[in-house]
Amino acid sequence: MTKHPVTSSPSDDPHLWLEDVTGDDALAWVREHNDKTVADFAGTTAFEQLESKVRAILDTDARIPYSRRRGKYLYNFWRDADHVRGLWRRTTMDQFRRDTPEWEILVDVDELADREGENWVWSGAQVLRPEQNLALISLSRGGADAVVVREFDLESLTFKDDADGFRIEEAKTDIGWIDAESVFVGTNFGDGTLTDSGYPRLAKRWRRGTPLADAVTVFEGEQTDVAISAWHDSTPGFERSFVERAVDFYTSQRFQLLDDGSLIRIDTPEDARISAYREWLLVRPRSPWTVGDTTYPAGSLLAAKYDDFLAGSRELTVLFEPDEHTSLEQYSWTRNHLLMVTLSDVQSHVHVLTPGENGWKTTPLEGLPELTSTEIIDTDPRESDDFFLNSSGYLTPATLFSGTVGGPLEALKSAPAFFDTAGLAVAQHFAESADGTRIPYFVVRREGAPVGPTLLYGYGGFENSMTPGYSGINGTAWLQRGGTYVVANIRGGGEYGPQWHTQAVREGRHKVYEDFAAVARDLVDRGITTAEQLGAQGGSNGGLLMGVMLTKYPELFGAIVCQVPLLDMKRYHLLLAGASWMAEYGDPDNPDDWAFISDYSPYQNTSATAAYPPILIATSTRDDRVHPGHARKMAARLEDEGHEVHYYENIEGGHGGAADNAQAAFKSALTYTFLWDKLAR
Repeated sequence: MTKHPVTSSPSDDPHLWLEDVTGDDALAWVREHNDKTVADFAGTTAFEQLESKVRAILDTDARIPYSRRRGKYLYNFWRDADHVRGLWRRTTMDQFRRDTPEWEILVDVDELADREGENWVWSGAQVLRPEQNLALISLSRGGADAVVVREFDLESLTFKDDADGFRIEEAKTDIGWIDAESVFVGTNFGDGTLTDSGYPRLAKRWRRGTPLADAVTVFEGEQTDVAISAWHDSTPGFERSFVERAVDFYTSQRFQLLDDGSLIRIDTPEDARISAYREWLLVRPRSPWTVGDTTYPAGSLLAAKYDDFLAGSRELTVLFEPDEHTSLEQYSWTRNHLLMVTLSDVQSHVHVLTPGENGWKTTPLEGLPELTSTEIIDTDPRESDDFFLNSSGYLTPATLFSGTVGGPLEALKSAPAFFDTAGLAVAQHFAESADGTRIPYFVVRREGAPVGPTLLYGYGGFENSMTPGYSGINGTAWLQRGGTYVVANIRGGGEYGPQWHTQAVREGRHKVYEDFAAVARDLVDRGITTAEQLGAQGGSNGGLLMGVMLTKYPELFGAIVCQVPLLDMKRYHLLLAGASWMAEYGDPDNPDDWAFISDYSPYQNTSATAAYPPILIATSTRDDRVHPGHARKMAARLEDEGHEVHYYENIEGGHGGAADNAQAAFKSALTYTFLWDKLAR
């Protein structure tokens, strides 16, 4: 590999120059490493066949067109082989029920990108309710988190002129409708208007026809906050505006914003998740909350009358209380009911809660398939008690269910099966971690299969639960080939509620890594695989997990795939959105925090004399959430120390790593080809 001079780098980090995202030297290094990795694993007939199969799965028209119901319309964003950047479109429920609905095309992103000479990637849209004649559309260049916001006329199907419409240039913008003539907006208004995390520090009200610079500030946060946001609830009869100050990733102060600009504090615990709907306030505390003589456990769900609570009442109704095995995963209002998804040892159940004169009534939702994981896809509480649910399992393709509370479920759309499941089975096991905690994990493999290549996936952070779900790509590229697939439900996630997460943040972070290592050992002890045939994969926070597995537990694995990772934990808080995650990891500038961070930070814990398994490190140049410098520097350091490291950086794609289906197919084929090459020996 070409050697590059060290310029403006501290003596302890000779690779700092690789943090220059678009610098000529850094990109030359990227291209050189990309070329070598492609030469090592791509270009063969087997690779091209796998890439083609994955691309066909991503492009097939037989996929479920998941949609958001907004009054009489259902909105959907769709990519396929003919529309690689995608179509934003809408239809009616009557049409949606058909096998081949008629869609009204609203925005053709491919045509728009070609016409404007921009590398547009769709980032979302907000439709004005109830009129549905205007939308705020977000487009990013290359898939970054930073977006350009433009107003779109849903009647003429054109973008409004800058002089008349709402438009904001590229930034990490938070925007939402108040009414047809005004919006709440947080963006980069100039020097001092962003937090240390790179998100809006000011929330403003912006009226149509006025310059953005004249927008009126409604709330202002501190430089050290994560972000400030404002939004409006236009539910008829319950119109309210709110502002929120996210002090860190898990604690926030919330206020109702009155028409005269004054604020009323919603006095709930700062670490609680709250929501207001019509006359109700819901509170889900992340730590025990004592009110009077009663202490409500972390992870419970509580209901209060909104106006009464703001007036000082603390009459709370317990809607859900967790136990040793059961946690609250998701909840969402319909017009008159609350849908709730719970996890019992990582297996989902759906309930309907109904408020009435005699309190709340809870009933199970019947008719869902066994051994699948269910999630609420959409409700439209302004309009009806209708809902969409999605159910799938590791071996069960997704089914989209439609229903109305009180009526039967209808299997509205079903995804095709992309691989043969004959002889495959799913089992759940528990491993014992270093402190004795039982860690659940799922194993998908062929019944009676001999010891063989096994892929262990994990995340372990930010209270994200790893629930069962169907992956045609994984099934085609790994299971069908004879591999075993494993998902570890390690601490740091939310599988058993907030406490499953909070015990593994900051100084408790080591538990995440001990849990994953325990699962790896348990797989070998059960005779499912050997260390030489066990691979590990994770991305983002899971990429950090992979870095720790490499540097602290290398003897447990035969290969590792580390994607869009955090790795240099000494500098993570200085790079892009990193400062927003200090509540998760700690502050490396605080010596007490650095004492426990430094114990695991992968970039600071490599060793030239250790025996590491081969590793594939992958990231994206356009990732403006987790800096690509993490991946680049780690690859360079491992390479300098003589380890086997393969590196690939997609120029587009943002934090997801791919901007379209072609890039996603190549990335998947590269990953599975590397793993099979290293583990199936």
